Amino acid sequence: MLCLSLTPLLLLVLGVSLGAAFPHDTLRKGCRLSKYQNIAQEEQKAVDKMRQEFVNNHKCNTRLFHRKWNAVDLPMSDRVVLVAAELNLTTAMLELPATPSFAEVRRRPLDFFTQAREDVQGCVSVPPRAVPRASSAGLLLTPPLLSPQVDPWHQPSGRLRHWLHKLQAALRAASAAELSRAVSPPQESPESTACLRATAILHVLRVLDNLRCAALQDKC
Repeated sequence: MLCLSLTPLLLLVLGVSLGAAFPHDTLRKGCRLSKYQNIAQEEQKAVDKMRQEFVNNHKCNTRLFHRKWNAVDLPMSDRVVLVAAELNLTTAMLELPATPSFAEVRRRPLDFFTQAREDVQGCVSVPPRAVPRASSAGLLLTPPLLSPQVDPWHQPSGRLRHWLHKLQAALRAASAAELSRAVSPPQESPESTACLRATAILHVLRVLDNLRCAALQDKC
């Protein structure tokens, strides 16, 4: 059984969904995305090896990455917001407790995705001050300091906003499922933490492709 608090990740995704952070499809000064235009073969092989060696023992029907569009179909600013959300999810799922053998094979990919997440967050604006508040359900809903903030020049497209809302719903459902385990027998659901972990790991190559596309900008 996987147990963790998804609230910090939900905060990041909620922040990402508020809006992109750069006007007119230009990247902010200090944004370090260019190095991901050509991702080293060694990194790609390590990520693919992790994906292949991941053992999924859960019957899941999570369709979080089943989208009718690709990153290249989005405006350049939307691509970075998409990648920010995907990297937040991927790193959070890779940080979950794992068997010794998988913990070893995930080590290099986790280091790569963690660095990429930090670099992508350098491409989004941050609010000067963010004070968390609690909702009636006890979840913190205000974005943290590293979350993208609404920019007056840009709002996510309908496609991206719909997917971000879908991701938020999955995270909330997984968080609620964890709370319910304490009072009722555990039941596997498409939005369980285990299923979110499986879908994130099985789609890591797509996250790499989207990261590269965001870095290439108009050359993608």
